[in-house]
Amino acid sequence: MDVEAGSLPPQAAAAANTGRSPVSRLNSFVERSPVGKRFKLKERNTTFTTELRAGTATFLTMAYILAVNASILSDSGGTCSVSDCLAFCAGDSTVPLSNCTQIVSPDESCKFNPVNPGYSACLEKTRKDLIVATVASSLIGCVIMGVFANLPLALAPGMGANAYFAYTVVGFHGSGNLSYQSALAAVFIEGLIFLLISAFGLRARLAKMVPKPVRISSSAGIGLFLAFIGLQNNQGIGLVGFSPSTLVTLGACPRDARAALAQVTTAVNGTVSLLPGGTVSGDILCLHGRMESATFWLGVIGFVIIAYCLVKNIKGAMIYGVIFVTAVSWFRHTRVTAFPDNPAGDSAYQYFKKIVDVHKIETTAGALSFKSIGKGFFWEALVTFLYVDILDTTGTLYSMARFAGFTDSNGDFEGQYFAFMSDASAIVIGSLLGTSPVTAFIESSTGIREGGRTGLTALTAAWYFFLAFFFTPLLASIPPWAVGPPLILVGVLMMRAVTEIEWGDMRQAIPAFITLILMPLTYSIAYGLIGGIGTFIILHLWDWIAGWMRKYSRIEGPISNNVNLDNGVK
Repeated sequence: MDVEAGSLPPQAAAAANTGRSPVSRLNSFVERSPVGKRFKLKERNTTFTTELRAGTATFLTMAYILAVNASILSDSGGTCSVSDCLAFCAGDSTVPLSNCTQIVSPDESCKFNPVNPGYSACLEKTRKDLIVATVASSLIGCVIMGVFANLPLALAPGMGANAYFAYTVVGFHGSGNLSYQSALAAVFIEGLIFLLISAFGLRARLAKMVPKPVRISSSAGIGLFLAFIGLQNNQGIGLVGFSPSTLVTLGACPRDARAALAQVTTAVNGTVSLLPGGTVSGDILCLHGRMESATFWLGVIGFVIIAYCLVKNIKGAMIYGVIFVTAVSWFRHTRVTAFPDNPAGDSAYQYFKKIVDVHKIETTAGALSFKSIGKGFFWEALVTFLYVDILDTTGTLYSMARFAGFTDSNGDFEGQYFAFMSDASAIVIGSLLGTSPVTAFIESSTGIREGGRTGLTALTAAWYFFLAFFFTPLLASIPPWAVGPPLILVGVLMMRAVTEIEWGDMRQAIPAFITLILMPLTYSIAYGLIGGIGTFIILHLWDWIAGWMRKYSRIEGPISNNVNLDNGVK
């Protein structure tokens, strides 16, 4: 039988500690300390070193978010605009403006291929800002969760919500319906509403109001959406390219074999011009050399590394593949280099060589704008963010609590009120820093699997996020083909939800499938949700009307009899 050294006389305690390892003595000391009592180490049957190990495992499995989130959000263009584009000389953009006879002022086209050098420089600065914003929001979220809720859950900007923010709400390089600043305002207000809902304990009730098949399939649909992004060029390995006849086809051709596409119209006289409001795409069309891209094959190796680690249940699987692919890409003058031989590559390489640098957020923090609050698109984005957060974070919190064995017979768990308040607060803080909604990460399950049972696990993850503050140059130098593999495999992990769908019941299966398929194919989480909910309503509408009519007829019967009796009629 183990006896606490603190409950024995000094001599007996010294004898009890004799022969014990330093780790055991450390755990005993922390358990008896105010820290151990505050975090209930003994009550939850865990130790200080177990919590440290669990926090380390949690961070390793979610560290990919630092590069992935910044890459996705920077695709929106951030606060960059036409004003950041540089003027150029008509006829030859390489001629210095001092020797130019006709200077051309940039227009909206400067944000798209070929991207204006000034806009590219702004995007790079924005990406660095977003890395720091991701680190800061994750750090603060983990601290709040650990200190107030005392739960082993880590928080960071959520996958899916960031893609909806960047590609649907703001659009690629600002081509969507709302500006980056307005989208942040929508997230901020959504966070405040979420905080209010959490304060009154309404989160679980609201989540249950969403049709079950849509609620279940939305997670898998977001997973497919993320995987689709990971398969493309801008944020992935480049396997999927554009086809004028089938929309998508096999890609993976080298950089010099890709072409951009423009939205044009042909006038009666044969003149070809860009459509009003039209844009130029990224390099999505393969002219030749399919499956010959060196960066694609390097990304495949990263995919295999991560997949093998997941199969073998190795902690930190996601980060290992990213590290390998990134390290190979850091060598210059190769076919897979992240620093090509051009001005942009030279600038990126110079920043990379700093290794350690504390980057100050210059553009994204406090960039909120409420000018679009009267537009329908603003409220569509706000409601979608709120819906996704209610489903995602509430479902994650309850599933993680069940996994850790915290839930009671009613499904409630200790600290759930502060847990709900924690991630709602983190959403508000994240929007002020410039990032998409922050949420509890499902990757927290790795820490729980390692034995994490208290907020010390979350605080350990927060410590690692703090260290990441100093390595912005390295995080900013992670290439898209290193980010693509974890996006694809996050999609694999999120597909687990489809097993809960009742595929034998068509009234459940059809709305679920519509939700699943529309998210990646319309490049919009919102459209998938609208399609799924709308289909569910249509398929159940007749049953609801029939049920209402039966109920109404049962009510009318007794009323009619009462009237007749009152009139003396039998």
